[in-house]
Amino acid sequence: MQETRIPKHVAIIMDGNGRWAKERSLPRSYGHREGVKRVKDIVKAAAGLGIDFITLFAFSSENWKRPKKEIDMLMRYLDYFLIREVRDMHKNNIRFMVVGAGSPLPKGVQNKIKEAELKTRHNTGLTVVLALNYGSRQEIAEASKRLARDVLSGRVNPESIDTEVFSRYLYTFGIPDPDLLIRTSGEMRISNFLLWQLSYAELYFARKLWPDFKVQDFKRALDEYGARERRFGGV
Repeated sequence: MQETRIPKHVAIIMDGNGRWAKERSLPRSYGHREGVKRVKDIVKAAAGLGIDFITLFAFSSENWKRPKKEIDMLMRYLDYFLIREVRDMHKNNIRFMVVGAGSPLPKGVQNKIKEAELKTRHNTGLTVVLALNYGSRQEIAEASKRLARDVLSGRVNPESIDTEVFSRYLYTFGIPDPDLLIRTSGEMRISNFLLWQLSYAELYFARKLWPDFKVQDFKRALDEYGARERRFGGV
């Protein structure tokens, strides 16, 4: 990897687990299991490179439309992740957070999320943010409702509302906007992910499916980010 500027916050749409398994005539569960391994590798690399935040799109609010058998399997992997992987993160001074709606996630999963966030809240290294049961349009709609209630109650003056005020009502309040978005599998869309927060992010689309996206591919994306000029609307 070149000596270059490192983004403070990288967001990743981890796409392609099912296709990876299908290409190998394996059950989809094998793709998801291999995808968890890539999460571990990329998180370790991000921590070593000095990245401050990494947000992983793990389960969207639209994913509930998948077959119940697959959802149950994903919840089991999530349960494992919240016990085993978060334990390792804590040992390595990594903070863990989740953004998204709690319901209808299983109560046991919701409780483990709270425990993991509480356990790692004082860690000062990389922050790993899991976008879970997350949809950006839903997030913006819910933020608008909460803000409207505060206006009606007199806690917020409508004339004071700007982008900074509105951001306080999003799931991601307190988390800096991503500098770089990576999406794997060759798909070139954002899929209702961090629509507000990605306003000025650099976008990187990798052809490889998520289980094939290795650390060297991650570093290649960072190199390309470092070579780009970010003007934020300026000249």
